[in-house]
Amino acid sequence: MHSATPLSSVSVTTANLGFPRIGRHRELKAALEKFWTGAIDAEQLLQTAGSLRHEHWRVQRKAGIDVIPTNDFSLYDQVLDALVLIGATPERFGSGEVTLERYFATARNSSTQPVMEMTKWFDTNYHYLVPEWSEGLAFTPNTRRLLAEIAEARALGIDPRPVLLGPVTLLALGKGVNGFDPLQLVDRITTVYLSILDTLAANNVSWVQIDEPLLITDLTPTLAEAYRSIYARLSKSPVRLMLTTYFGALGDNLPLAVSLGTAGLHIDLVRAPEQLQTVLNALHPEQTLSLGCIDGRNIWLTDLSAARLQIDEAVRVLGKERVIAAPSCSLLHVPHDLREETALPPRLLRWLRFAEEKLRDLSALARNETSVLTQNQADLADRKEAESTTNATVRTALASLGEADFTRRSPYPARAGAQRKQLGLPLVPTTTIGSFPQSAEVRKHRAAWRKGIESTGQYESFLREAIADCIREQERIGLDVLVHGEFERNDMVEHFAEFLEGFAFTRNGWVQSYGSRCVKPPVIYGDVSRPQPMTVRWTEYARSLTERPIKGMLTGPITILQWSFVRDDIPRSQTTWQIALALREEILDLERAGIRIIQVDEPALREGLPLRHADWATYLDWAVKAFRLATSAVEDATQIHTHMCYCEFEDILPSIAALDADVISMEAARSKMELLQAFREQRYPNEIGPGVYDIHSPRVPSRDEMRSLLEKALEVIEPEKLWSNPDCGLKTRGWKEVSAALEAMCAATRDVRKHLAATTD
Repeated sequence: MHSATPLSSVSVTTANLGFPRIGRHRELKAALEKFWTGAIDAEQLLQTAGSLRHEHWRVQRKAGIDVIPTNDFSLYDQVLDALVLIGATPERFGSGEVTLERYFATARNSSTQPVMEMTKWFDTNYHYLVPEWSEGLAFTPNTRRLLAEIAEARALGIDPRPVLLGPVTLLALGKGVNGFDPLQLVDRITTVYLSILDTLAANNVSWVQIDEPLLITDLTPTLAEAYRSIYARLSKSPVRLMLTTYFGALGDNLPLAVSLGTAGLHIDLVRAPEQLQTVLNALHPEQTLSLGCIDGRNIWLTDLSAARLQIDEAVRVLGKERVIAAPSCSLLHVPHDLREETALPPRLLRWLRFAEEKLRDLSALARNETSVLTQNQADLADRKEAESTTNATVRTALASLGEADFTRRSPYPARAGAQRKQLGLPLVPTTTIGSFPQSAEVRKHRAAWRKGIESTGQYESFLREAIADCIREQERIGLDVLVHGEFERNDMVEHFAEFLEGFAFTRNGWVQSYGSRCVKPPVIYGDVSRPQPMTVRWTEYARSLTERPIKGMLTGPITILQWSFVRDDIPRSQTTWQIALALREEILDLERAGIRIIQVDEPALREGLPLRHADWATYLDWAVKAFRLATSAVEDATQIHTHMCYCEFEDILPSIAALDADVISMEAARSKMELLQAFREQRYPNEIGPGVYDIHSPRVPSRDEMRSLLEKALEVIEPEKLWSNPDCGLKTRGWKEVSAALEAMCAATRDVRKHLAATTD
């Protein structure tokens, strides 16, 4: 059956699952934001998008990739695109063809409706728009864009493999409207997917990548049955389906996955290398296996020799015609290329791979290019031997920790009394989540300072003025607990990382978070320590400008970990505790400077959960301890806040309570306080600030709307434990809308206080 050629010299087909879409220099971000402000028209936006697609296809072909995807590009979000494709955008935004105006209205800016909810894509920092499933959805497919992109690729000499988000994952990612069960739509969604596959077949498409990452999670019996029902029909399509799984092992879902009748199966061998042999044994005859052997989630070089052994084993069992080499998942989660990273230390640069470099490595791996594999082994050995990655003082400090280092001095009720006496706040205190608008002027001064055009003295003079203006505006609006505005911070993780040892920073390492929002994660390459204070100076300056309480603002250890590219040579828990120790020192310095309210944001706590419930307890144990290690050393009268946003908290509420933060604030406006019912059921013991307006939309909600949300919150939360605040930080908004929204929020809060006073009397 197999050739006598030695396996180590066999070449296999290469495929890519998805490419970063924002552009090498964030061209899509710039075009989107110009379009939203009216600076360019729809034709110019679409022209930019088309140019990026063409460039990305050329890059992949030049790297030596055989199977290149289409329909992995999006103007905002691939889940929203899937809804447009199948004719299932939310009913409340209207029916008929989805225009560009309606597309963006659902995502970010509707004058008549709250925009769609947003949450994290599995355990990544990418945000997707949550489908809304209801009985009246049209399910009229619109394949115009799908077919147009295929034609564009073919015009460049590329025969692409379109990517579809699988129907079961799509259903499961959404929410039923008014209690509607999304699984009632199984027959209708199957029919529309069959129609799309038939259209693709009529256009001579031979393979389709159909992404079902839900298959690596714990499936209910009803979801497993949905898979069987849907794929019993889809697998009969004339188009061959590559069933694509990623972010973990198939585990007990492997028999289900291989029984679905698809022509191929993609598995993640970076997150779950142990599953290879089991999958090889389980595959049906003639099924093709796609090996995800290059890390699509992180930026470190792959051990190509180890990956080659995986390929050789698959070829030994299946033959080379049934084996494809690929990244573990879409490269959406990594930056574009290393070309401009000339400021990184050359030694560190040898250890890194962005999207373009990963594809070149993949091509060399699949073709067994000896020189590349030899250099790869040398680079891996160099990284292992580097002294710059280890700090003996930090490791000694971790080894000497005891139980008392993870516990506040008194339980919450005693602390709450001390804090009320210390702070003297009114009922239902008002505050913000921390950041205020990063205007063009702020960005201009920061860029000028970083380029050396503006001196440090000039830049700091500007910052003092910006902070003073922000304090005055908060006082005018009537907020009770103020913040300094964070004008000196470029990013809520990168800013802190710049003060810490063990981090490195890219010039152009941007990845998409949602829509036009991009982040540039720092790189954790070594042990983490804090050689100097990070936030004390500007927080203390803000405190000198007002008699009202100032809230110190820090990013928590889990979020710094999750939103960085993390070293993969030691356990993630160890790196997190190193970060926690650094933050512990900062919090004590803030307290010594007279800051009695300190917020330690942990929006990524839920995001870091393993995708299998069996692994949750271990993660939550070390994650909760990391937060407590950072925050437990302060006096009882110092109030510790935390903030979380845009994820499902209900199933980890005991762990959130175990953080023992005095106050937690969270996203709640888009879901109309839906989350608070879980807090009631779990009897959450401490104080809560549910967001009363959605900051990810420029829409300014009314005073009445916010008062209604606060009244809903009071049905669940005792008045003494309720705070009033936005959903998230205000960095991305404009001052005009921010001031108007905060004025309405404070007015709504005063209305609620009056009502509470009247009912008490």
